[in-house]
Amino acid sequence: MNTNKLDQLRIEREPEVDSKPSRWPLLILIAAVLAASGYWFFLKPPEAIEVSTALAREISSQTASTVLNASGYVTARRQATVSSKFTGKVVEVLIEEGMQVEAGQVLARLDDSNVAASYALAEAQLGSAESSLKETMALLVEAEAIYKRTKNLVDRQLASEAEMDRARAGSDSLAAQLERKQADVLVAKKQLDIYRQQLEDTIIRAPFTGIVVAKNAQPGEMISPVSAGGGFTRTGIGTIVDMDSLEIEIDVNEAYINRVKPGQKIVATLDAYPDWSIPCHVIAIIPTADRQRATVEVRVAFDEQDSRILPDMGVKVAFQEEGGSTTPGRAGVLIPQSAISDSDGKQYVFLLVNGLVERRAIATAGERGKEMLVTSGVSGGDKVILDAPSSLEAGTRVKEKGE
Repeated sequence: MNTNKLDQLRIEREPEVDSKPSRWPLLILIAAVLAASGYWFFLKPPEAIEVSTALAREISSQTASTVLNASGYVTARRQATVSSKFTGKVVEVLIEEGMQVEAGQVLARLDDSNVAASYALAEAQLGSAESSLKETMALLVEAEAIYKRTKNLVDRQLASEAEMDRARAGSDSLAAQLERKQADVLVAKKQLDIYRQQLEDTIIRAPFTGIVVAKNAQPGEMISPVSAGGGFTRTGIGTIVDMDSLEIEIDVNEAYINRVKPGQKIVATLDAYPDWSIPCHVIAIIPTADRQRATVEVRVAFDEQDSRILPDMGVKVAFQEEGGSTTPGRAGVLIPQSAISDSDGKQYVFLLVNGLVERRAIATAGERGKEMLVTSGVSGGDKVILDAPSSLEAGTRVKEKGE
């Protein structure tokens, strides 16, 4: 009984309520923002890289048969050792070996002090002759006026015939002097032109566009168009070669010259690049034979010039049979050399396939001009990427320039 009463007197405590707001909604919001940012930065597809491409070009597996093999040298059709027109002292040389020069470009200058003094003297003489001419012209005008007045007086019988004769003689004399002074002015102009040309001749210019292959003189040396001074006088400033005029000179044995025809196709191989086949053709067969060597000279032109071809290089040529039988040759595809990369001594290319980069190992069989013959790894019509950046990898998304 007493226990029930004590239970009734007990105070029941209400459960405590947390007065602080809950942080869970804020944490959930921050996590959602971070997840969205991570998706944007890490899962968003990267922007495609722009690349240049070229199509692999398949070539025939048949080549024309060779009817004659020979050897020769690369020569320049246009080559000149540039010199001066007269003996003079070099004061400035503006060329170096390997420099590209344009037609008319200044190559060197000679000492022009003596010519400049003669030019100044001729210029002063021309000025003096022109002044004398003007004076004579003024005197002639006066003499003609005197003659007219004297003649008028004679007609009116106010002057004698002798006075008119003196007036006429004075006028005629000045007219003759005027002609002589005009001739003096012309002579002075011609003399001035001579010294002007001599001044221009002290400036040595390039006769045509080409490459400087030799520098033969230095400032302070004497130069002359002819050999003089016991070998102490230079005969040229430098040598220029027109690289667009390079061709091959071949001495063909006269017993086989009947196998050579103008326009005939030729495959040339430089001794310096034995794996590079260069397409050429016959320009002309020189219509004379060398009696001592029993050979006939043949001129051969390159179908396309290349910077690797240099004057005086040794070359071997194979004259091809026109429309004759063919023999099996190496088949493959041609791609630009800029598409090929090297790694650990192995060659490979990057292909563009459905917007993605694919790396292929290749095998090559020599150069063909600015292209490379590929025998495996690439097929005709494949798109190869040119000048691939070092960071490019297989699987990268790319697009062609201009897309």
